[in-house]
Amino acid sequence: MTDETTLRRRLTEAEDALHRLTIGKSVTVASGDGSSITYAPAQSAQLRLHIAELKIKLGECAGYAPAMPRFF
Repeated sequence: MTDETTLRRRLTEAEDALHRLTIGKSVTVASGDGSSITYAPAQSAQLRLHIAELKIKLGECAGYAPAMPRFF
């Protein structure tokens, strides 16, 4: 399992890369297995998925909490 410091560094790198993609630049991001992936602006969805996976590993699940009924 990857330590939290490494996961946080990867998350920061991926979020920075997403910003660069948003402004039209291609970026290269290191993956957990020592390889790297180059993303083009048209592939921002794949990079968003990578960011979501890192957040899940860090316990920062992005998304909505299940709706709870409210009884008054």
